[in-house]
Amino acid sequence: MRLTMHTDYALRLLIQLGVNNDRLVTVSETARTYGVSKNHMMKVAHRLCLEGFVKTVRGNGGGLRLAKHPSDINVGDVVRKIESDFSIVGCFEPRAEFCRISSACLLRSALRRAVAAFHQILDEYSLQDLIVTKPLLEELFSSAGKLAKPPASGNQSRRRNSRSKDLESV
Repeated sequence: MRLTMHTDYALRLLIQLGVNNDRLVTVSETARTYGVSKNHMMKVAHRLCLEGFVKTVRGNGGGLRLAKHPSDINVGDVVRKIESDFSIVGCFEPRAEFCRISSACLLRSALRRAVAAFHQILDEYSLQDLIVTKPLLEELFSSAGKLAKPPASGNQSRRRNSRSKDLESV
C-alpha cells in the first residue's frame, strides 16, 4: 500500500504547522522547506483547509495555522480525508470486472483486514505525537529552509542537486 504524495505533503505541512504553532507559516516557506512546488503545496493547504485541519489568515503577514490543537488532530482522520483511494487491488473498486475466483477468494478479505489494521495504527497517533521531537524539527526547518538529506552516490547525487536548484528558482 502506498499513500499519494498529496497525503504525504499534507502530513508534512501539518507537522510544520504543529512545530510552528506560535506563528503563521506561509505556503512558500513550506514549499521551500520540503523542496516542492508552491502550486502543489497550495493545493495541499487548500485541501487541509476544506477538511478543517488548517486555517488561513489572508493579507500582508498572512499564512497558515492549525485549526485545532495538535493533540486534537488524529493522523488516521487526516489520511482518510486526504487519501482518495484505498482500493489496493482491482476487486476493491466499485466497478470491478468479474474475477473468476471471487466466490472462493480469501485474498480480498485478507487485504481488507490489512487496510483496516493500517488505519487502526494511524488512529493511535495524533499530530502532537509526531512533533515530540520539536527542537530537532525546529532546527531542521530553520536551516536554510531545507531539510538535511543524506548524500546520494554518483549520478543520482548530480541529478538531485540539479533538481534542487531548479526547485529553488520556482
